Amino acid sequence: MAEYYMGTGRRKTSVARVYLKEGNGKVVVNNKEYEDLNGYLKNSVWTLHAMEPLKVTGLEGSFDIMIRVNGGGKSGQAGAIRLGIARALLQYNADLRPTLKEKGMLTRDPRMVERKKYGLRKARRAPQFSKR
Repeated sequence: MAEYYMGTGRRKTSVARVYLKEGNGKVVVNNKEYEDLNGYLKNSVWTLHAMEPLKVTGLEGSFDIMIRVNGGGKSGQAGAIRLGIARALLQYNADLRPTLKEKGMLTRDPRMVERKKYGLRKARRAPQFSKR
């Protein structure tokens, strides 16, 4: 039985559970198989961002990746997947920690959308002023 390495990532309102299994780079997102992560995210910048932990550690193509992701938009999901992959890699090999930490891949991005306030159009945008 092949061993799985699991990591949970969060970003904005997205949550990603990432499972790594030694393999040849197969990607499954929400029980649907894709050629690569770009098939799901549809944006090469988001794909590069999400796969960065594997690239930095030189392990790209050596794991089959199974991802369960929900909430938010594709950008937030890419960030959540990135953190999930980084945490799963730590389970695989704790010696990768300094490399990942130096690149800031083990830090959860705390930025969230600010709530809308009453009397305003958005969080800070005031209603348009009319002189007459």
